[in-house]
This record gives sequence, structure tokens and C-alpha cells, in this order.
Amino acid sequence: SLIIPAYNEEQLLPRLLDSIDAARAAYGGTVEVIVADNASTDGTAELARRRGCRVVAVEKRAIAAARNGGAAAARGEIVAFTDADGRIHARTFAVLDAAIASGRIVAGATGGHFERWSPGLVATFALFAPVAMATGFDTGVVFCRREDFAAIGGYDESRLFAEDVAFLLALRRHGKSSGRGLARPWGARTTISTRKFDRWGDWHFFTRMPAVAWRLLRDPQAVTDFARQYWYRPER
Repeated sequence: SLIIPAYNEEQLLPRLLDSIDAARAAYGGTVEVIVADNASTDGTAELARRRGCRVVAVEKRAIAAARNGGAAAARGEIVAFTDADGRIHARTFAVLDAAIASGRIVAGATGGHFERWSPGLVATFALFAPVAMATGFDTGVVFCRREDFAAIGGYDESRLFAEDVAFLLALRRHGKSSGRGLARPWGARTTISTRKFDRWGDWHFFTRMPAVAWRLLRDPQAVTDFARQYWYRPER
């Protein structure tokens, strides 16, 4: 089950669904696609239904809630999550299936690459790539068994951001008891949207974020306002 949290994604969702269709055809197995419609005001839900997706309405405006809502409706043995503005690799489902079948993996993420490049994006990638390689906490398509998802209680809905890191950390702890760890399987990296860079600038992790981090350290109450502005109030 591939779960797509979506808020007003009518414009970019079709290209993701096109990439999913290609991956399903290459895989040959059974894949259900669930769009967790997170209170969209555009035609996201209608578009998803026309494209053959199951649509689950999630009113709480939090990406963790959307992911949990989609997972609650999932029927697949493996649950996977990807962002609505990206594109998945054609080998995604085969790679995920093989990773889980190995028995050594509790969860993982495929990783990804930006849809365009610039000096600022290269510098940002270089900043975060070593952390992802060292920890296994990566982006792209995140996946685990449905039973392991349930065992940790899914995503933490109290978090407006970094819920994906907390999710993989919880799964890593859960997997230790059975000798399973996190994985970054090769060969199925997603194409990641750069729309936040389009809005905030290609160098914003270096020019804006240090000042934001300093402000948040001085005023923890500002965290919620920043999260809502950066992640939950996109101009689309």
C-alpha cells in the first residue's frame, strides 16, 4: 500500500501518479494507492479517484495525521509513504519488496535526488547526505511492514515537522529486539520536488535557517508558527 498525504496537490499529483503507474507495471504485483486528502480545497480528491486511487479524508491538518489516516485504510502487508509533489522510480516496488523479504530490515527509505540542480541545491544535498548515509534516516519512499507500523503506533501526530525522523527512530528501536535495522536500499531513488527552494531560495538552508534556528532557541513558542508557515501554508 502506497500512501500519499496530499493537501491541494491537484497540479503536481498527476506526474506522481504517472510514475506510480510505470512502477506498478514494472513490478507486476499488487499495489494499492491511497491518497490521504488532508482537507484540500481544490480538486485533489476528485483527481485521485479518477486515477483509480482510494481516497481517505483526513481533516486534521498535520502530515503525520494524513499518513496515519492513509495507513489505517491500507490492506497491504507493506505500507509505504511518499510525498505528493515528487516522482517515484520505476523499480520502487520491486526494491521495497526485496528489502522486506530479506528479513533483516524493519524499515527503510529509498532516498532521492532533486528534480533540478544549482550550486545552492548541491550544497544542501552535501549538507544532509552524510547524515542520511550514517543514520538511515532518509527521504524518498519510506516503508515498513504494516504490523511494525501498528506496533509503534504510527506517526506522532503531535509533531508538525520531523515526524518522519521520529517515525524511523521508533522503528529502529522496535526492530532491535528482532535483530532488524533500517535500510537505504539502492536502485529506487525518488525525484524530489524543489518547490520549497523555488519559494524560499536555493540557498535558504544557509542564509535563512541559521537565523530561524537562533530565534527558535530563544523563543520555543515560535516553533509552531514557523512550522505552519514553512510546511503548512504553501502558496498553491
